[in-house]
Parts: sequence; C-alpha cells; structure tokens
Amino acid sequence: MKDIIRYLASLPRRQKQFVFVAMDVCVLPLIMWLVYAIRLAKPNVPVMQGLDFWYLYVGMFGVLIFALLGIYSAIVRSFNEDYLLRISIATFIQIVGLYAIKKLDLAFIPMSIPLMYGFMLFSWMWWSRAVIRYATLKTFAKKQNRKRVAIYGAGLAGQQIAAALFRSDDYLPVCFIDDKASLQGQSLSGLNIYSPKRISNKLGKFQIEEILLAMPSVGRARKKEIIESFELADVKIMELPGVTQLVDGQVKVSDIREVDIIDLLGRDPVPPKAELLEKNIKDKVVMVTGAGGSIGSELCRQIVKHQPKILVLFEMSEFALYSIDRELQNSAVQIVPVLGSVTNQTKLERVIAAYQVQTVYHAAAYKHVPLVEANPFEGIYNTSIGTARSVDAAVNQGVETFVLISTDKAVRPTNVMGASKRMAELYCQALASMNPKTQISIVRFGNVLGSSGSVVPLFKKQIATGGPVTVTHPDVTRYFMTIPEAAQLVIQAGAMGTGGDVFLLDMGEPVKIVDLAKQMIRLSGFKPIDEKGLGDIEIQFTGLRPGEKLYEELLIDHGNVEKTEHQRILKSYEIFYSYNEIFNIFNDLKVYVNHNQISELLSILVKYVDGYKPHLNSNN
Repeated sequence: MKDIIRYLASLPRRQKQFVFVAMDVCVLPLIMWLVYAIRLAKPNVPVMQGLDFWYLYVGMFGVLIFALLGIYSAIVRSFNEDYLLRISIATFIQIVGLYAIKKLDLAFIPMSIPLMYGFMLFSWMWWSRAVIRYATLKTFAKKQNRKRVAIYGAGLAGQQIAAALFRSDDYLPVCFIDDKASLQGQSLSGLNIYSPKRISNKLGKFQIEEILLAMPSVGRARKKEIIESFELADVKIMELPGVTQLVDGQVKVSDIREVDIIDLLGRDPVPPKAELLEKNIKDKVVMVTGAGGSIGSELCRQIVKHQPKILVLFEMSEFALYSIDRELQNSAVQIVPVLGSVTNQTKLERVIAAYQVQTVYHAAAYKHVPLVEANPFEGIYNTSIGTARSVDAAVNQGVETFVLISTDKAVRPTNVMGASKRMAELYCQALASMNPKTQISIVRFGNVLGSSGSVVPLFKKQIATGGPVTVTHPDVTRYFMTIPEAAQLVIQAGAMGTGGDVFLLDMGEPVKIVDLAKQMIRLSGFKPIDEKGLGDIEIQFTGLRPGEKLYEELLIDHGNVEKTEHQRILKSYEIFYSYNEIFNIFNDLKVYVNHNQISELLSILVKYVDGYKPHLNSNN
C-alpha cells in the first residue's frame, strides 16, 4: 500500500489532478444513485428519470464546478479552512443546480434528493481528501526524527502553527499550553490543552523536547515570566516572531526561531516621540562619526527613516564603512561615505563645510576595556582628543547640533576607556559653557545587546561549541538595552538639548552576567553544570580583567537629576571645568600621548576624572 501511495505522490502535478478528476467523475454518479436508493430503501431504483445519460451530466457538471473553484489546483497536504470553504460553495452550487433541473422539469427529482446529495457529496469530498492527506503524511513522515513540541498559546497563531507542524517532517505537536482557565482541559486540533502548572509535571512523560511560544502580541515582561517558569525543565524554548513580522496572517514552520535574548530583559520599549526623532534630522544634513560601529550603524538606520536631506557616514574602518554604505544605498536618502579619522580635524571641517552639515552624532570611540587598558595612548588619542577635534570642527563650521554618545563606564571609571570617555564629556561640557552657536549635548548609557563589545555574541559562540561559557566574576552586573532602542533614545535626547546637557538613558534593572549566561544556556536546550557536576555546559569564572568593574553606574552626582518629557530619558547636572582649563589640559594630553609619557597622562586622568584609579598593563 505504501508503495502505491509513494508512486502516486511522485507523479507530476498534472497527472495527480487527472487522478482526482477521474476519481470524482466515477464517484459522483454513484453518490446520486445511492441517495435515490436510500430514499426508497432498495437498490434497484430509477435515477433522474427523464434525463438520458444523467450520470455523465452529474459527473461532468460536478467536476467542472470543483475545477472552477480551484479544488483540483489546491495541494491536498495543505487541507485547511479555505479548502473546506471552496468545497462548501461547490456543493451549494450543485444543490441549486439540481433544484433548477427539478423546476424546469428536465428530470424527476424529489425535493429531498438535492439536500441528501449535497450532504453526501460534501462528505465524500471532505473525507476522501482527508484520508489521502493522512495516508500521505503517515507514509512520508519521519517519526523517529521529529521533535516533540508543546505549543504555548492556543490562539489563532497557535492553531496555525499546529496545522503547519502536523504537515512538517521536523516537528510533532503533542499538546497546547494556555493561561486561560476556560480553555484548559479542552481539546483543539486533536491536541489537549493544559495549564502551565499541570504541563510542568508532564513534560518528561510526553517526551517534549521543545516549547514553542505562539503568542506574537505578548509583551516582553510576560514572555520573560513564561521563559523563567520553564527554567528547571530540560526543554528548549522557541518562538514565533511578533505580529509585525507575521503580516500575511499565515504562520509557517519557517517562522519558528530561537527566543531573542532581548526578551530576557523583560522590558517593553516605549513608543518614540515622532517630533523628537525628526527635529534634528528631517530635511537636514546629518553626519554620524563611527558610522560603521554597532551604535553608529544603528543610528544611521534610524536616521534614514526620518528623511534627512543627506546622511554623511564618517568612519575610519574601510570594511565597516563599506558595509553600512552598501546597506543604506537602497534608501531614498543621499548617502555620502567618507573614510577618515575623527582625530583629523582639518578633514572633518572640510567635510562639514562641503556638505553644510547641520547635525553631528559623534559615535566614534574605542569600546573594548581590556584593549584600551593595554593601549592607553591610543585610547586617549582616539576617544578624548578625537572627540575634542570633532566638536571643535562642528563649532568652527557652525553645525547646529552636536551629540556626544557616551557610556556608563565614564562614571567613576576603573579603566582608561571609561576615563577617556569622561575626559571627552568634560571637553564638550566646557566648550558648551562658552555658549557657541552649536548646541552640544551628551547622552550616556550602558551596554547594548548584540554590539561588538557585548557578551551576548561571545556566549552564543561558546554555547554553540559546547562551552565552557566564560564569566569574569559571579557578582558582575551590567545594564543592558537593545541597539535600536538605544539609537532611538539617543536621537530623542539630542533633540531635547539646550547646550551642555548630560542625558541619561533609563537602562532598566541591572542584570547579573552569570544569570544571563545561565538563561542563554537553557534557551539553547542545555543545562548549566551545577555544583554536583550535573548538566551540559560549564560556566567558568576567569576573574575581572584589568580595569573592569563589578558594576556600572550612570550618575556621578545622584542629587542633581531631573525627569524630561520622555519617560526613559533623565537629565543630569554635573560639575565641569572652565574651557580655558580644559583646553590647556588637552594640550598637555596631546604632548604626553606623542611622547609616551604614561605617568603624566595618568596623573591628569586621576585629577580630572572623578573616582578614577589607574590599573594599567600597558603595551605602548
């Protein structure tokens, strides 16, 4: 039998359609004879008296209607509501046709015959296709390789993905999980619906390997609660994308993906304020320094959405510039890629003047703490002096707005990277105090998920290779934010500036890195090795790296903070130095960098950067 099914399934599409047509042409007259026989309770009964060759008319007319409604062009394995609706319409048309024949006295048709024929015709079309679909799926299914899945969410998305999984060779849906008490204990698509508490005891019994979150519209906070409720279960968590991605309304197996790590933050983004996003961008010439970096490139993506006149990409890495330039060339905005360093003030001024730049987002900086700690002169030269030359170029050329993108590592830093950022902040604050025409603002925030300096890509690689996952210290904590949210908030904060402002982005609650590592391991379907040595992937503590802190802060002075019109943006008033003093200090920095005078360089950082204590292992 399986050989016959395989043979038929391997036929070309046209031949398969011919088989179905031939089958229906033969069966439809039999159905008509059967309803007459049932009505009179005897097999030897005249059918449609007065109409010669009635069996040809019944068979050909029925097949024609089914063909016009696309019954034969549909794939039987995609047996769904649309297919049943087409069969229903075709059946109704044939019932009406029989009544029309009766009305015109073309044949003897009792009143009950059309309805009886319609019922049996619909049953035939439904059950014949269902049996063929079932037999085909059973024949070709790879049961031994199919992953057993529980679907969390018995809504429309859950029902659609269940139907898709039944047709797939890779997954086998076992049951539904749903929070609604009214659904629990019921059955849907042949699958039982369980409460989250009850299913926890049955995961092992049902041999469930994965839990699929089929709730596209649920918020991150609720999704985080669900994920954490299965932490002790030996299952992998997968999900369907959000409602914005499922635009066609049809869920497919290919839509299944791993849970995005940003859902572990448990924080839903706040809708941006359109007027703030557009204020410094729409119909203006905008330049982004460090345009190829993690933050810089996302800033560029957000900027082109708000129709600037020109977007200038300023970047020192050829490959990074090529990548973001190529990505943005399809936008309707004029993109100008410029290869250069922010330490070259002459070139900066030439570019700003040539394109009449009005807004500058300064994202160029070194961000890897250990590398800058080992190379302090390059860190100071690129981040501190580079920022000074960038903002000087902007002021000299009459740029309207200059926004420095800073970091929480600038607050009481224990490393050169953070100290170099704080020096950059001090220069911008001092210059802003001179009331130039350029509005200068600083936006400070913590780690962004997925950036080149984030632990997330590192953890993913380590988990993929079987571990170990390396964490510096059991108590180390960090603030995290998604790159798109950070970029949007940077743009909005810059639009609220009045000059010399220090804006702080609300990063939510700090996250322990070891907890993040454990959650990522569990989401991948593994268990972190515990104290007893049980589990799949080991977490190793390597010790704090040179200059690394256990935790980061966003505020230097907690007493001088006020809210802004945006609930995720705060404004801080911090002590800074006069421009003349900072200008002289930066001249000294240049000399110390050029002459490799490390002790003099560190003495400046200790004096002017609040809380800085040098911890250096220098290569230069």
